[in-house]
Amino acid sequence: MHSKPAKFDRNLIVIGAGSAGLVSAYIAAAVKAKVTLIEKHKMGGDCLNTGCVPSKALIKSAKVASLIKRADEFGIKTTTAEIDFSRVMERVQSIVNKIEPHDSVERYESLGVECIAGEAKITSPWTVEVNGKTLTSRNMIIATGARPFIPPIKGIKEIDHLTSDNLWEIRDLPKRLVVLGGGPIGCELTQAFTRLGSRVTQIEMLPRIMAREDEEIAAMITKRFIEEGVDIRTNHLAKEVIIKGEQKTLICEHNNQTIEIEFDEILVAVGRAANTSGFGLEELGVELNPNKTVKVNEKLQSSIPNIYACGDVAGPYQFTHTAAHQAWYASVNALFGKFKSFKVDYSVIPWATFTDPEVARVGLNEQEAKEKGIKYEITNYGIDDLDRAIAESEDHGVVKVLTVPGKDKILGVTIVGDHAGELITEYIGAMKQGFGMNKILGTIHIYPTLSEANKFAAGVWKKAHAPEKLLSLVRKYHNWMLGH
Repeated sequence: MHSKPAKFDRNLIVIGAGSAGLVSAYIAAAVKAKVTLIEKHKMGGDCLNTGCVPSKALIKSAKVASLIKRADEFGIKTTTAEIDFSRVMERVQSIVNKIEPHDSVERYESLGVECIAGEAKITSPWTVEVNGKTLTSRNMIIATGARPFIPPIKGIKEIDHLTSDNLWEIRDLPKRLVVLGGGPIGCELTQAFTRLGSRVTQIEMLPRIMAREDEEIAAMITKRFIEEGVDIRTNHLAKEVIIKGEQKTLICEHNNQTIEIEFDEILVAVGRAANTSGFGLEELGVELNPNKTVKVNEKLQSSIPNIYACGDVAGPYQFTHTAAHQAWYASVNALFGKFKSFKVDYSVIPWATFTDPEVARVGLNEQEAKEKGIKYEITNYGIDDLDRAIAESEDHGVVKVLTVPGKDKILGVTIVGDHAGELITEYIGAMKQGFGMNKILGTIHIYPTLSEANKFAAGVWKKAHAPEKLLSLVRKYHNWMLGH
């Protein structure tokens, strides 16, 4: 047993300076706690350096390339675009550099956070060793994030495979790129590289890409990918990578047949594994879940009550915004749990996949409602009908809303379309603040905007729930007023 120190140097030590760690430290400093933030690599973590920020920058360049290809649609004669891939990647890096000060040591020190660069080792529930010094703290927050998961494919570790970590270092466009994975990261990068000129083969072991979305939603993205030239291989299980001289081949199993796919580069995007080993959790006996995330309770405490965990290392969601959301609960509970503690609220979790068109989600979708046995009604509004979308030549997609049968209460929404990630915010607000389809319908939306799609979806719902008896009486009243 470790003996608890009689006094402490700090109120809180946070390990990891990604989204979860930065927000935890920020909140602690804001409420005047003595807080130390330890980071072994780069401030900003995955999101800034290898995740959200660089991928969105790359997606924008790919979007511009796709618009140039479509120039004729807009009445503009142009020669074909010549893509300078190394300049595209330099632009990505410059955008990371521009956002970097938001997450810098200087900024956090100015807010009152002590920042230490080094590898932390937890030596007891109250002590952390870093750079040869022992720090003591009443509480700790583990915010060590996750890394790309490399599946056990024979030969994969013998080649220089790409992941979302090292992808940003390349400066030569892969001619033939294999993307392993049909989830959000795999889909975003598949489309971006296709638009920038790679011949992309996307491998997914499940029957479809975007398996977490409803079937017809995934079908919309699949259709677009195929139109843009992606070779989608679903029901393909990657088995082995073989290198013969200059030639690299991926061996897959499909319908009991062996399929060979030649490639120049392979990008592994099959999910992320939590960083829970190598810094003392095992020695302390902190409990892990079967997927190796830290097991936490509703207050984000680990099996050692004064050690909390949040962000990708804890799950269950691996998004920057959920990491920040959890960080509030972890830091407030760690600092004030003696007086009042809060259970983390996962009731309204939104996310988007930044393909083109975007796919944005909040709450339940249809396949989840069926799995959970929750009764629902569906309202669909096709964005092909929307004036602004037509004017932009982006008239495709859908607003799909699940409501409680007979009521206007929203259970969940999926939007596919241009800027879906922005459009969904109105529905996130509605679900969080407890208003429904009637109030969305009663809100003035600017004409002509894409956000009118939200109002029109509410209009479709209202039409399906019109009070028939009342309307029948109203019709009789009007006829009576005409003297009929």
